[in-house]
Amino acid sequence: MVRGSVLLVEVLVRQAHVAFQMPQKASSRSTRLCFTIEEMSSLATQTEQQALSVSDLTAQLKGHLETGFPSVWVTGEISNFARPQSGHCYFTLKDDGAQIRAVLWRSTAARVKVDLADGLEIIGHGHIDVYGARGTYQLVLDRLEPKGVGALELSLRKLREKLTAEGLFDRSRKRPLPPFPRRVAFVTSPTGAAIRDFLEVLRRRWSGASVLVIPARVQGSSAAAEIVAGILAAGRLRPAPDVLVVGRGGGSLEDLWCFNDETVVRALAASKIPTVSAVGHEIDVTLSDLAADVRALTPSEAAERVVPAADEIQTQMRGHGQRLLNAMRRYVTTSKTRLDALATQRSFRQPLEIIHDRSRWLDEWATRATTAVQRNIRDRKAEFYAQAGKLESLSPLGVLERGYSITQDAKTGRVIRQSSQLRKGQLIISQFAVGKAKCTVDEVSTKE
Repeated sequence: MVRGSVLLVEVLVRQAHVAFQMPQKASSRSTRLCFTIEEMSSLATQTEQQALSVSDLTAQLKGHLETGFPSVWVTGEISNFARPQSGHCYFTLKDDGAQIRAVLWRSTAARVKVDLADGLEIIGHGHIDVYGARGTYQLVLDRLEPKGVGALELSLRKLREKLTAEGLFDRSRKRPLPPFPRRVAFVTSPTGAAIRDFLEVLRRRWSGASVLVIPARVQGSSAAAEIVAGILAAGRLRPAPDVLVVGRGGGSLEDLWCFNDETVVRALAASKIPTVSAVGHEIDVTLSDLAADVRALTPSEAAERVVPAADEIQTQMRGHGQRLLNAMRRYVTTSKTRLDALATQRSFRQPLEIIHDRSRWLDEWATRATTAVQRNIRDRKAEFYAQAGKLESLSPLGVLERGYSITQDAKTGRVIRQSSQLRKGQLIISQFAVGKAKCTVDEVSTKE
């Protein structure tokens, strides 16, 4: 009973700060620190009679806000823009200090001449509306004009152009992930949903990889420095991880801004370990996604990209094994068929017969060759003798053999062909078939 009374006291103290009409007696008692049991009992009865339901409270707030802000001009930057099939536009208007949900109904959106997107700074007119089902308020716009690109979006575009010009996002720099990693490092918040989703998918797909979580803030002013430190720490690990994952769950542009930080992008690009960026949801794209070797749409998809599915590998192995077995069977069958065909050939059935045939063939050709050589020698010899006979008949020595001689001048050696070349007393030499003689001319006659 005392505990319940204390709770009622706390409720009354809180209600004292809300601008609702309450009796003066109850209000004065609500500021006291101590009550008697009788006062508590009386106070509880009054509280039950005067307490508002959630619907009543929301209705009063709705009335105050909607009547207090029936027409208002607001300027801000569009973020988290969404346009479902209904045609209505839902987004957040923000500046450096605050943000408010806004809606542009389809009929109004049809009159807007500019393409609405994240980062567009606009000036809008509308009224405040309270959505009682969720207890939230939003700005319902009936007019909207672009003011320009927001500061965050503009700085993001400039940084992207700068890093693109440096080649940090070139596809030629992308490295493939190892097919079967054993060690995976994940730079993220150790208490976030991203690491839980990642681990759940990874353990379901592949049990052969260990995961090392490198804790880092993934939102806020110090997040970028901690992510960079985590990336550098992963590079110093020994043995080095096979894959480095950096990421977090989804969020607004501001929530994910640390992954657009230049230091984070450069650290990812400089990592010697193949990197995977798993930032946000499917529609979120950060500069880290462009710098990493592989971009995963979600942390869950990152696990699917990093490790293979054991079931798929087993199926592939079974398929490869079956194809190998079929190929071996076909090879054995083909080889057996060829062997059977060879076994039926004469060379295998009677190998010596072929040898004998070849031996006889060689003997025949040897006989032919010997005969041809002997005949050729005989023909050449006969021809030689014939030519020798011809030469012999033309030789001067052959003439001398028949009784003739050759006469020469003993001094000049000139052959004497007629008597007119001689003179009396001239010394001559006569050459016979065998031997020679020196003679002196006693008489010369020119008659035949």
